[in-house]
Amino acid sequence: MIVCSCNVLSDQDVRNAVSAASDLPRNPKQIYGCLGCSAECGRCARTLKTIIDEALGACAKECCAGCPHSHAANDKPAQEAAPAFALAAC
Repeated sequence: MIVCSCNVLSDQDVRNAVSAASDLPRNPKQIYGCLGCSAECGRCARTLKTIIDEALGACAKECCAGCPHSHAANDKPAQEAAPAFALAAC
């Protein structure tokens, strides 16, 4: 099913991006980066977040601070975060 009509992204595209990425995308912006596009109207953001959380499963809510998938690990200050171009390599 198409979940982003601006970029013609399907729910399967989003699930594949989550599972294929070495640094699991945890928000719509990261998904757009992995898929080589950007948000246009933004109406799909909530749906993308739901799909991401479903694809991550229990990991989405239960990762500890030391886990590379945790929100804390992905909320690093800009100078410590991986370069933006690394997301496109997903």
